[in-house]
Amino acid sequence: MTCDILITGTGMFAGRIALDIAATAKDPVRVLIAGRNRMRLDWLRTAGNARAAMFGTPAHFATHPIDLLEAGASEALIGEHRPRLVVQAASIQTSTVISDSGSRWTDLVAQGGLSATAVFQALISARMAAAISALQPDTKLINCSFPDVVNGMLVAMGHNVLCGTGNVAILSNIFAGEWSAVGDGKLRVLAHYQCLAPWRLPPQQRGGTLAPRVFIGDEEIADPFQIFEDCQLTPEPAIEISGASGVTLILALASGRAWQGHAPGPNGLPGGYPVTLVDGQLQVDLPKGLSLADAIAWNAAFEARNGLTVEGTAARYHGRLRELLEEEGSVHAAGFEVTDLEAVCRDLLRLRDDLSQKSTARSAG
Repeated sequence: MTCDILITGTGMFAGRIALDIAATAKDPVRVLIAGRNRMRLDWLRTAGNARAAMFGTPAHFATHPIDLLEAGASEALIGEHRPRLVVQAASIQTSTVISDSGSRWTDLVAQGGLSATAVFQALISARMAAAISALQPDTKLINCSFPDVVNGMLVAMGHNVLCGTGNVAILSNIFAGEWSAVGDGKLRVLAHYQCLAPWRLPPQQRGGTLAPRVFIGDEEIADPFQIFEDCQLTPEPAIEISGASGVTLILALASGRAWQGHAPGPNGLPGGYPVTLVDGQLQVDLPKGLSLADAIAWNAAFEARNGLTVEGTAARYHGRLRELLEEEGSVHAAGFEVTDLEAVCRDLLRLRDDLSQKSTARSAG
């Protein structure tokens, strides 16, 4: 059996993508959802086909029960189903870590940033990327798991990745929803995932160095916080927008159409950019006067201040995150080789499990 789109994962993010495909597909599309939760798989298949019937769309859904962490799972899926596009939405790190609290681990993530979870986000994605490279290199990969950082890791491992979903596309779409602020010009947004944080706060608390760069036409807006002050994100993952943000791109890829919008981690670049899809390839679409080198450097600076950067095959922790990992005694506090991802992940999982059992809050200093 072949499919157009393979979605790996059965969580809320994967579900949002699948069910929005069901409601909006214009051309025939065969979607396979793979994961280990059989009841959730049955529900997503049922709901997907029901929504396709409800909205009169030519989408069809099937499922494949499989434990994505089992050895050879990614190879089995690619070998059996030969998907044209893989949307990898499975992770061993839940997205709710951004709003959870009460343990030493959640404190570490809150203070050190989401790159504390990058290795966990990368594990299944790296296995899927390797399977695609080995068995079907023409298959496109959209990695939904922390793409601003993880996609660079995948490319450093020697694999191709088209882009991710969410993050910059969350901001671009909430800004586009403010018609009066956007006006008649083309909206282009340059944003790292860290730029989401201010929009989770009330408007009067926003500011500082985490502003995205927003262009109307080729003109940059001086103060996005002021222009888009009515936009509001939830403290929790904004799945209603983030999961949905990749659907138009996914359907364009499935039908061979051109597309333009925003995506994080295009072709492994750090952070998020305006992009265009032409002949199945993503190209960064910057306003006049902004070079690609400058856009990359602007995005990369966020993780260089505090987070995880990738240079060659070396991943390096920086800033407060590195300090916290050192304080907790991690042997990987300085960084690691991306080729050692599996062993590094096992080590950091032990640290995460240990800290998750400890409720003592650390100081913010």
